[in-house]
Amino acid sequence: MTVEIVHGDSLAVAQGLPDAAFTLVYLDPPFNTGRARTRTSATAPRLGDRATQTGFRGAGYARLREDLRVYDDRFDDYWDFLEPRLREAWRVLAADGTLYLHLDYREAHYAKVLLDALFGRDCFLNEIVWAYDYGAKTKRRWPTKHDTILVYVKDPARYWFDSDAVDREPYMAPGLVTAEKAERGKLPTDVWWHTIVPTTGAERTGYPTQKPEGIVRRMVQASSRPGDRVLDLFAGSGTTGAVASRLGRHATLVDDNPEAIAVMRRRLPDALVTLPG
Repeated sequence: MTVEIVHGDSLAVAQGLPDAAFTLVYLDPPFNTGRARTRTSATAPRLGDRATQTGFRGAGYARLREDLRVYDDRFDDYWDFLEPRLREAWRVLAADGTLYLHLDYREAHYAKVLLDALFGRDCFLNEIVWAYDYGAKTKRRWPTKHDTILVYVKDPARYWFDSDAVDREPYMAPGLVTAEKAERGKLPTDVWWHTIVPTTGAERTGYPTQKPEGIVRRMVQASSRPGDRVLDLFAGSGTTGAVASRLGRHATLVDDNPEAIAVMRRRLPDALVTLPG
């Protein structure tokens, strides 16, 4: 299976990809942690200017975005960055395809509301909670130990989902089920208990935002078939490519960070690499 690594801006690269080419699109964008971000749009509409900003669902989306801006002025900067990339991800998604958007608690609630308006609530499939128990803890509040993965399908009547292909996990109370069921394990729910990449783990690359293969594997197993094409617009350490190729899928990995490209080239030595210029 082919893996292509593309060094470039995710929006520019996505705009050059063909329509409906990918069965699965995974986006793990930079989280809006309060760091300064350069605005990608200097002409965002002001409150009341309903006509200048519309989404796939028209004025309803525009109004929601304007209303959310009132509550959090930092949100608009982040959405200016993320929204056009989501539009392109939706365009290149096949009719039976699935989009996974991986966020943390700072943006997940805003994103859910806007994605419902942008793509339609009928296209919403799941909110996956990835829970882990590692890293620094605070005693001033409940420690934050989860990410959110929002799942949307291009066509609710046609999307591909293969529960039989997904790795199973142990029952939390195996004594409450038959021995046969306990032996087989259960299908994961929308809460995934999975450790982060261990410091000394074999898959660790040293890339700071690396996601564990076990998390990405479930998405690829459930929402694509062998021979399908998978796209990751914020590829980072290349986990999506490593998983997809091992499962017999083609993968296109995009990142504009030279460090990420270097890590992916080491991790995926047989990948095709497209460099700037």
